[in-house]
Amino acid sequence: MKALVLSGGAGTRLRPITHTSAKQLVPVANKAVLFYGLESIAEAGITDVGMIVGDTAAEIEEAVGDGSQFGLKITYIPQERPLGLAHAVLIARDYLGDDDFVMYLGDNFIVGGITDLVDEFRGNRPDAQILLTRVADPRAFGVAELDPSGQVIGLEEKPDRPKSDLALVGVYLFTPLIHEAVRAIEPSWRGELEITHAIQHLIDSRADVRSTVITGYWKDTGNVGDMLEVNRMVLEGMDRRIDGDVDTASETIGRVVVEEGARIVNSRIVGPAVIGSGTVITNSYVGPFTSIAENCRITDSEVEFSIVLRDSSIQGVGRIEASLIGRHVEVTPAPSVPSAHRFVLGDHSKVQITS
Repeated sequence: MKALVLSGGAGTRLRPITHTSAKQLVPVANKAVLFYGLESIAEAGITDVGMIVGDTAAEIEEAVGDGSQFGLKITYIPQERPLGLAHAVLIARDYLGDDDFVMYLGDNFIVGGITDLVDEFRGNRPDAQILLTRVADPRAFGVAELDPSGQVIGLEEKPDRPKSDLALVGVYLFTPLIHEAVRAIEPSWRGELEITHAIQHLIDSRADVRSTVITGYWKDTGNVGDMLEVNRMVLEGMDRRIDGDVDTASETIGRVVVEEGARIVNSRIVGPAVIGSGTVITNSYVGPFTSIAENCRITDSEVEFSIVLRDSSIQGVGRIEASLIGRHVEVTPAPSVPSAHRFVLGDHSKVQITS
């Protein structure tokens, strides 16, 4: 059995972060979202992985390499532009051959991994198996309709009037029969080959399409709110570990991780929180559910419920919360006179100002 991991896409909902970085590499608890998925695949006993890459291919390849750090063998499959999930299956045909495979969206996060799902598929071997979860607003997802016995009878992609609240999670398991289906469908109104249409083709052909409704934690980490929520959840499961230097004037409370090479000076860290290697926190407060990546500088400031990426500095800022701060960012106070705000903002930025 192989895996097909989708790591292309523009990441428009995470702009401006994704103008310069792959959305799958934005860190959760100081580890790229993509890495959690690759670890889940390895834990399920799958070693051969085809990875669909697009404009951010160089960055993905630099981070993942040959896959050996995860116990995997990675083969990169370029996609000129994102033309749909079914298109990814189409261009991966030669790599996948006649093997069964799991398709995993690289920006999805599933607590508990996929081992049980893969084992279930291997044991029963339906033509396709999809993962579903109940959501408050299914209009933003692919939606499944089940009959009273739980059999999948229909799928819709981002419907205006959903027939259920069961959204497709970004994990799918297929036999080689899916290759016939992706060749049979036409592009949707979005100009993409939709995997929901391909699975619907299997249903219409009376193939055995089964579903599993999960009750555990799942997130599509496509926007800032979801990133912060996943970060919160992962941090809650971490154990306390102090490998860096914490001076006697500082205090660390609860599940705090201070990586080797980090320094805490006259500061208070309240967990769960993680401080990356090479980061220096001075005269500051870092509150719960905060991840500070490597080589950052936090001075005379307060940060809580936020993600700060590597090589950034926050100096003299009263309080920052519910924020995603990119790489090589500088956050400083504005001059007190004249009273004004001063910005250098990229495309698609969002700013909230308290007058």
